[in-house]
Amino acid sequence: MFTSLLSPLVHLFYPHCCELCGTDLQQTDELLCIRCVQALPVTHFHRYAGNPVANVFNGRVVVQHATAAYYYNQSSGMQQLIHRFKYRQRPDIATWLGKQTGYQLQDSSWIKDIDILVPVPLFPRKEKLRGYNQATLLAKGIAQIIPLPVHPAALMRLQFTATQTKKGRTDRWQNVAAAFKVNGNLPAGIHVLLIDDVITTGATTEACCMALQQAGARVSICCLAYAWS
Repeated sequence: MFTSLLSPLVHLFYPHCCELCGTDLQQTDELLCIRCVQALPVTHFHRYAGNPVANVFNGRVVVQHATAAYYYNQSSGMQQLIHRFKYRQRPDIATWLGKQTGYQLQDSSWIKDIDILVPVPLFPRKEKLRGYNQATLLAKGIAQIIPLPVHPAALMRLQFTATQTKKGRTDRWQNVAAAFKVNGNLPAGIHVLLIDDVITTGATTEACCMALQQAGARVSICCLAYAWS
């Protein structure tokens, strides 16, 4: 507990320290030390079809493939990292985690079939306040490892939606059902990899998938983290 509270202050004054534990980084390290990198809860979901993320969408929307790179829970450093890039103005963390996700996707059997990366959009006012869309940064990080074009404007968020954090599955779906629209035309049959940060009930992701599919796209899903208890 003390270390998790201290490490942001340590990083402020000593930027070559590990983002999570505060130890000195080696020259080959970027944000985390080797020990903290190895402790991140990798899912390996990209390796098999019937994984928990894919199961979220069974009977709801057709997706080609679905994965999340990491588990998201309070006992892992992933929660701290996501909180920092979403609420503490640390876009570098999102880009770095996108790169780590890209390294994992290289090992998948289906990534070569993907045509473009499309991040889940934020409402314009919210993106302006934050200064960036974290899903776009994740997508750009992936693209540094897997050379695919990123299309941050392919989807539009039409409505400002209240936070999803404390909503159940039904309320989340009602909150986002009509919130997204494809911006312009997509080539028929194009295979989109939809990128987002954390998946819980999947309501936002499902709404994005439906908008893309109505425009003629095939959709796969890659989230940074899968929330589980």
